[in-house]
Amino acid sequence: MNPTLVDHHGNRVTGATPAALQAYQQALAAVLGWRRGADRHLEQALNEAPGFVMAHVMRAYLLLCSRDPQRVRSARAALQTAMALPACDHEDGHRAVIAATLADDYERARSLLGVLLERQPRDALALHVAHAFDYAVGDIIGMSQRTAAVLPAWSRELPGCHAVLAMHAFGLVENGESHRAEQVARDALQLEPGDARAHHVMAHVFETADRPDAGVRWLQEHLPQWSLDTTVATHGWWHLALFRLAQGEVESALQLYDQRVRAGRTAEMADLIDAAALLWRVELRGGAAGARWGELADAWAPHIDDGFCSFSDVHAMLAFVGARQWDRAQRLELALASAQLRPTRHGRTTSQLGLPACRALIAFGRGDHARAISLLGGLPAQVHRLGGSHAQRDVLHLTLQQAVERVRRPHRRSGLAPLAATAQVGRQFGQLLTHGVVQPATQGAT
Repeated sequence: MNPTLVDHHGNRVTGATPAALQAYQQALAAVLGWRRGADRHLEQALNEAPGFVMAHVMRAYLLLCSRDPQRVRSARAALQTAMALPACDHEDGHRAVIAATLADDYERARSLLGVLLERQPRDALALHVAHAFDYAVGDIIGMSQRTAAVLPAWSRELPGCHAVLAMHAFGLVENGESHRAEQVARDALQLEPGDARAHHVMAHVFETADRPDAGVRWLQEHLPQWSLDTTVATHGWWHLALFRLAQGEVESALQLYDQRVRAGRTAEMADLIDAAALLWRVELRGGAAGARWGELADAWAPHIDDGFCSFSDVHAMLAFVGARQWDRAQRLELALASAQLRPTRHGRTTSQLGLPACRALIAFGRGDHARAISLLGGLPAQVHRLGGSHAQRDVLHLTLQQAVERVRRPHRRSGLAPLAATAQVGRQFGQLLTHGVVQPATQGAT
């Protein structure tokens, strides 16, 4: 029987050997720094010690931290293997988190992760997964509070401290504390200059502050750190393209789409999301995406019946409307109309946010701008519950802004001015309501 060992952060691990534990910790370092290679290190760990509970747990988590329901469901095999092994109480808590997630009970999973972190605030894997789940469900306050709670237990000498700081910095920027976020992200980069998470935070800092020139400089100066051998490379190029759009360089943004964002034409959900959001923004700016839309819509088509993530549904609809593929747009709308009736997590977000947002995009695409304004303006204040970041959800605010502009100036089609504050959009929408140009959205409109 393998002895019980302790990892770098003081967590007991059952079923490992020293060599397996070393490979596991290399996998964890890759996960925390958003570097590629975690799967390879996990395979080494499990080949060395097939009964290594936390290696199976990490394998499951890598699948669960996805918006693709097929990947999420495939984590069941790893859980079944882990459940058959002897484990300590803390590891049993991780198994309960995985089981809750597979049961689509993300609230219970996040609560269980909170219990694990109360007991062991230096459980870096638990923090990584909790951070990912908070992001996925749009709990921006919880995302910041969770990292703040564990920080006192970390010292700069501990492996992975840079990633904890980067997670905290992201929570800060999402909660409007850009200055503090920048300071914390820079602290993370002092510990680990190659922390792709922290470079990603810096992109959000510059985006939030409407500093596209600084954003371009940062991403270009630190290109190797975020674009080489990382899991966030495509998203980093997406951020660079947004900065180019903000500078008015539409063709440069399209070149980045062709050469970086959609060069490999992958089926990865995160890549599809970035691609759809970028092309939509290009067209809002007066650019022409052309045939790119058709390829992207084809890539999104297999996800029409996912019934899993409203954030993904909205981006699929961007692709279908952008491609003018109204049959697919209607199929997705009908699927969501059925999904909203189900007593599930996806059913609730579909009813509150996903379906009205998708119907608004259809209306906008068909030129019914007053209806688009009514539907987008009627979204509740909890639109962040779609998940994702403010930068990603801005696509809805920008569409609302463009729809307002087209109602006010129907003959003007020159694209968007530099990004406007949401407050300005709200004032414009309020003026339209006051003057009777549009009516508030009604529940269940089709």
